[in-house]
Amino acid sequence: MDSSSVSLKKLKFGKLKVVRRHLLQRYEHQPFISCLAGFYSCRWKRYQRRRTEPGKFCCKMGECVFIPFLIGAFCLSLVFLYMWGEAKNDYNNFDWYNYGNTGHWFLWSVFLLILAAVLFTYITLLLVLAVCLLSEGQQLYLHWSHKIGTFLVLGFSIAAIAVFSKLWGVRWKTVRLSFQVTAPYLHIGAIAAMVLLSWPVALHAFRMSKKVIQAIIIGPYLAILVLLFLIPLGMYSPCIREVGTLGPKPALIGHRGAPMLAPENTEMSFQKTIEHGGDGLETDVTISYDGIPFLMHDSNLQRTTNIREVFPSNSTQNAALFSWDALEQLNAGKWFLKDTPFSCMGSLSSADQKLAMNQSIYKLSNFLRLADSANKLVIFDLYRPPVKHPYRNTWINTTLEVIRDSRINPHLVLWLDNTMRSFVQSVAPGFQHTMASKAPVDELLRDNVVKLNLVYSAMSSEDIRKYAQANITTNLYVISEPWLFSLAWCVGVHSVTTNAVHSLKDINRPLFLMTPKEYRIMWLLTDAVAALLISLIFALHWWREKGFSCCSDDSGVVLENGTYNKFRTELNDLPTVVA
Repeated sequence: MDSSSVSLKKLKFGKLKVVRRHLLQRYEHQPFISCLAGFYSCRWKRYQRRRTEPGKFCCKMGECVFIPFLIGAFCLSLVFLYMWGEAKNDYNNFDWYNYGNTGHWFLWSVFLLILAAVLFTYITLLLVLAVCLLSEGQQLYLHWSHKIGTFLVLGFSIAAIAVFSKLWGVRWKTVRLSFQVTAPYLHIGAIAAMVLLSWPVALHAFRMSKKVIQAIIIGPYLAILVLLFLIPLGMYSPCIREVGTLGPKPALIGHRGAPMLAPENTEMSFQKTIEHGGDGLETDVTISYDGIPFLMHDSNLQRTTNIREVFPSNSTQNAALFSWDALEQLNAGKWFLKDTPFSCMGSLSSADQKLAMNQSIYKLSNFLRLADSANKLVIFDLYRPPVKHPYRNTWINTTLEVIRDSRINPHLVLWLDNTMRSFVQSVAPGFQHTMASKAPVDELLRDNVVKLNLVYSAMSSEDIRKYAQANITTNLYVISEPWLFSLAWCVGVHSVTTNAVHSLKDINRPLFLMTPKEYRIMWLLTDAVAALLISLIFALHWWREKGFSCCSDDSGVVLENGTYNKFRTELNDLPTVVA
């Protein structure tokens, strides 16, 4: 046997080994592709699938038209999920709003959050499957059931965003505030997503034979990428600051006490605030029909007492129209254990449960004595009695008499009501006068106002700094989420009214706090690593499509029916070797 015959044998044997290796690779990879196509298209069989041919689009025209709806559903569901997730600070208000309209208590806020998370997860999985199929060179075909699901998610997201924008539009201010602390981390997430998308983008771009189509695919991708790289240049966060410039931790004022630990506006609730180191107590004051100021937030007694059991025929009557003798008969704690007003309350000890069950409506006089004994600030909304109430025109005087008789240190009282402020200043000169809205500094100083009590959505570092220069401090309400408290701390707020004194007291450093240098390093490192990875991915696909044997599997293309025609043709072209 001559040397040429041996060489031909070795060549043919080598070709067979290549065929065998590529066949094995293809068959070993088929279960993964089958799962992808099965979940996305409900096409579990190999003969049902089609590979994308070089120079062809990744799907038929009908599927191309539907892709924007899939992407739109993903974007809108993400927007709603983020918006509703960041609105957690106000879930309690939302649940009580629904209670007032329906008369039944349910944690609708948590239900909506779970539903939004499920729908977003569903759409995200469909997009991930689509990207994986594209990365495998498979044609896209979304099953009709998933198309219906996509439209349902799209419709729900549009409807939810529209309804909440109309009825609860102030929550968009919360979203804008959240960007001040989350934007640096959202930026990293967006860059990571672009790195993952680079694989299918590069794969299909370099498979296109026309330069124009390649530009259409790559152009928008690179434009978005460059925009993301440069976004930090215009990013602002008060939590990115130099060492030593952070102000003191804001004081904590218990909103109606500690409503996550005890029934609101009861003695137990205020005692819990004091136990957990709160700096002040916030409440709401109503005057009974016989002139006794008591603590009650709502206009009627249905939500926080057992009025339906004791006085069923008068359950909707204004709370101020009951005498103190009638109010003393009501229980103000059972509802707390029955309704569980906060989703993150946790479980109470048996002693606390027993104590909560026996709470009653609290007098203003007792509240003031408790605050004075603990040396805590007090701030309250004072409700004017309704028409034909005997104390409608003397409500201020009645309240001032109770404050004077309680012998509380006047400096502990943050007087909020703006009615007859000049008279109150003359009668009780020791009060710290507080305004419930922004006003020019000159006007506030003229009225001897020393503190502003503002809703947290009005947070502005510029305004807080301006008022602080005039020795006017700022209190924001109601702040219960750690991220929002951290932002208020970074902005320079002096105190916050909160439902969560027990948890915020343990925060010793704002979340997301970093120096400008640390952020620049994080930003530049993220962009550099992303640029390197994306460049490598694009280079890899360009190399493969150009036919480099070390990275290309073109020499081993196997048709979807499992044959290997190209290899068989090449083997047949070899001369027959005769022994």
